[in-house]
Amino acid sequence: MTVETYSQKAKQLSQKIEQTIAFRTGSQVQSLKVDILGEIVVLSGRTDSFYHKQLATHAALSEIDQYALSNNIRVES
Repeated sequence: MTVETYSQKAKQLSQKIEQTIAFRTGSQVQSLKVDILGEIVVLSGRTDSFYHKQLATHAALSEIDQYALSNNIRVES
């Protein structure tokens, strides 16, 4: 029997979110980082359009149930 710790679950969730964002944005978010801080999922990185930032938001929201989301991805043109 295996017992998963909170940090293991958080790491798995953050990896899943990163994969989903990369897939849905066509890897258009550079230096993507997903942190889980308690009940909040925090996205960071940079992209060249608000469209890709919004796609990242929707991708992350599709993977989280009971977490709040903070999208700190910077748009740089």
